[in-house]
Amino acid sequence: MGVKKKKEMQVVALTICHQDLETLKSFADVEGKNLASLLLHCVQLTDGVSQIHYIKQIVPLLEKADKNGMCDPTIQSCLDILAGIYLSLSLKNPLKKVLASSLNSLPEFFLPEAIHHFTSRLQEELNTTDLYSYRKVIDNISSCMENFNLGRASVNNLLKNVLHFLQKSLIEILEENRKCAGNHIIQTQLMNDFLVGIRLSMMLVQKVQDFQGNLWKASSSPIWQNMCGLLSIFTKILSDDDLLQTVQSTSGLAVILFIKTMFHPSEKIPHLISSVLLRSVDCTSVPEWFMSSCRSLCCGDVSESAVLFLCQGTLAMLDWQNGSMGRSGEALLVDTAHVLFTLSSQIKEPTLEMFLSRILASWTNSAIQVLESSSPSLTDSLNGNSSIVGRLLEYVYTHWEHPLDALRHQTKIMFKNLLQMHRLTVEGADLVPDPFFVELTESLLRLEWHIKGKYTCLGCLVECIGVEHILAIDKTIPSQILEVMGDQSLVPYASDLLETMFRNHKSHLKSQTAESSWIDQWHETWVSPLLFILCEGNLDQKSYVIDYYLPKLLSYSPESLQYMVKILQASIDAKTGQEQSFPSLGSCNSRGALGALMACLRIARAHGHLQSAADTWENLVSDARIKQGLIHQHCQVRIDTLGLLCESNRSTEIVSMEEMQWIQFFITYNLNSQSPGVRQQICSLLKKLFCRILESSQVLYKLEQSKSKREPENELTKQHPSVSLQQYKNFMSSICNSLFEALFPGSSYSTRFSALTILGSIAEVFHVPEGRIYTVYQLSHDIDVGRFQTLMECFTSTFEDVKILAFDLLMKLSKTAVHFQDSEKLQGLFQAALELSTSTKPYDCVTASYLLNFLIWQDALPSSLSVYLTQQVACDNGDKPAAVVERNTLMVIKCLMENLEEEVSQAENSLLQAAAAFPMYGRVHCITGALQKLSLK
Repeated sequence: MGVKKKKEMQVVALTICHQDLETLKSFADVEGKNLASLLLHCVQLTDGVSQIHYIKQIVPLLEKADKNGMCDPTIQSCLDILAGIYLSLSLKNPLKKVLASSLNSLPEFFLPEAIHHFTSRLQEELNTTDLYSYRKVIDNISSCMENFNLGRASVNNLLKNVLHFLQKSLIEILEENRKCAGNHIIQTQLMNDFLVGIRLSMMLVQKVQDFQGNLWKASSSPIWQNMCGLLSIFTKILSDDDLLQTVQSTSGLAVILFIKTMFHPSEKIPHLISSVLLRSVDCTSVPEWFMSSCRSLCCGDVSESAVLFLCQGTLAMLDWQNGSMGRSGEALLVDTAHVLFTLSSQIKEPTLEMFLSRILASWTNSAIQVLESSSPSLTDSLNGNSSIVGRLLEYVYTHWEHPLDALRHQTKIMFKNLLQMHRLTVEGADLVPDPFFVELTESLLRLEWHIKGKYTCLGCLVECIGVEHILAIDKTIPSQILEVMGDQSLVPYASDLLETMFRNHKSHLKSQTAESSWIDQWHETWVSPLLFILCEGNLDQKSYVIDYYLPKLLSYSPESLQYMVKILQASIDAKTGQEQSFPSLGSCNSRGALGALMACLRIARAHGHLQSAADTWENLVSDARIKQGLIHQHCQVRIDTLGLLCESNRSTEIVSMEEMQWIQFFITYNLNSQSPGVRQQICSLLKKLFCRILESSQVLYKLEQSKSKREPENELTKQHPSVSLQQYKNFMSSICNSLFEALFPGSSYSTRFSALTILGSIAEVFHVPEGRIYTVYQLSHDIDVGRFQTLMECFTSTFEDVKILAFDLLMKLSKTAVHFQDSEKLQGLFQAALELSTSTKPYDCVTASYLLNFLIWQDALPSSLSVYLTQQVACDNGDKPAAVVERNTLMVIKCLMENLEEEVSQAENSLLQAAAAFPMYGRVHCITGALQKLSLK
């Protein structure tokens, strides 16, 4: 795979108007060293990336000027042009951020002048009347408020104008949206613009300093009037269910934020919002401005979505921390919960359901913040036995298997938070005998294990109170969870819950016991049930446990492998009888303890928990045990044992002499597997081994070349690299001997298929690519005349797969391995192919096509065939091998036509089949014409 070229940054170059350009030219000095010259050179560039370099030089140049520079008309004009440049750039242009970052370091004595010019330019922007330019102005105001001192100061100066512009622009956008009803593209753009406008209004209220005081709150203040106008717009949008719900949702946030900012005294804000949510506003007791701006919320029929989004704004915009809102805030929190529960029974629309779940989860977060501020009055309202928590649990149980992943995730957050809420209400009390946790645990355990939400909630419960309390109720929980792992849909949930439990249990045991005896209890709880499933579970259970649970267990506790091996070894050695804990070696229908042992070792090694050194192998498992697994009656035991030998987490791990002997032993007895799946796994695993040999041989070769005398590391053999390399060569030659011996005449299809596939992998892995100076083994070196003949005889097989594999293997070998020294033999092989092509047996015709195709590709046709070539074939793209193939193909086609005219009826099908195998590289019309002529005859 080639290295992907890094994509160059694209920056749109900045430009200025003609008037500003002429101004810069008039102030630029001859030497080109003043600010005007710098800017002039910058704007004349067409590459935005290059312009960044010049922008970064602006402030260092101004820092060299003294305070007298404030009166310099050149600098004043340049500051004005810089303001214009900033406001002309799009929001996503990197130049905008670079310019803002540079101007943030402007010398202090230039700030007043710079702010003046920015304010002036921004005022011009605010005067625009083009509705489709409003978005650019909104983006500019937003960018001025984001980490840009000059921009923020300018917005402060023009706050009244900015608010007026926002009010005007939002009204016009709404009107334009009404006019464009049915034009979804334009309406979507307008709604996005409107959404950005709402967010900017909220940003101004939260960040502009003027809103921190009360001077603007006079009813005659222009700022106050604009605020009331904006609040009226947001209220209108909130109640308009024809608009996008995202726009409505954001409007709900803005309504609560504006009420929080405008309403006085602040202590009465929670009560006001409660009355709005409960639709019980006393119109005579609220201010006139509130009635005029929010009349639809006070007197109208408020929609469910509007109430929902007001609840969201209440939870997001009010300060729930530190008990700052007092008792009225706590009452608002409770009221909000009741409103949400009422909405949950009324709302059926999917997107609103999603909003509701998020808002309920947000409510639990706010409740935790209030409880953490030591609010004793909420203890009874928010403890586990309260009606609110009961309704939350009911919501969780109802929605924990909802089709939407995001909604299920929210139920998990809710459940986790309500556990935390109850803990806060009983802070200081002992959680173990707490009735709420005990009852909740028991009720969850009583549910069927096919309920997926049960796993998530139990995981949260474990994290809250610890797994030991759950195990105290029922010690068989680990076994029960493992039992359901035969169902693929439950496997991820079950394995995650088991991981949460065994991690929590180990931490608890370690904290309770200083001695190492705790590990025995942990193994008994989590490892023994695993071993039981691996030995006696059904096929699906074993497979999923091995794939999902076992790797997690070993990754968390690698030392547990010793315990697994010890138990399983003892079980294998024990006599067969009723008193055995696990089955013995097993049969073709059972993996038994040996299968469990090999599966555990395989996973451990694949994840890096098991070294391949001979002494480590001897400590864990004996040579006899490995061989026992390699010839076990159950195919999966053989595969797991082979996987143990072939797979490693390090591609350069040295293959030991013992491993090579075991692989040789395996190949001797396992080539004739009748299962296609098993054959495929065997070939795949052996290919992994060959790749490991190749990669590790490169390491050994480099060590040998460097002639290093230092002792090799753990991963390397303790013998000299040259010895290991020679062992590799001998091993690969021995493997090839065994594979070619398996291709004897009369060997079964499965044996031939396995042997040819493995040989093909060897030829593929140990090829000599361009640039590689060393390869430990090449199959071509072990191909003699006899073995070549063996491969050619595979073309006579009645199985198409065998022909394909033999042909592919021959094509992978170098031409030096193809022995065509005797022209008579060559002529005989070609003649045999011609005779086969006239056979009435289909597989003979196919054999002929493979023989002819091979001779063509290897350029091994008899020289006598040159008389058939009447035209010179030239390849258009100058590809010499392709031209040779084309020439040879034409020779064979013409030969077939001349020799088979008398047997057209028998040969036509075989000719078609043979010709179909010949790539023509643009010369297909030649074959087509020849076949048409033959058909006519």
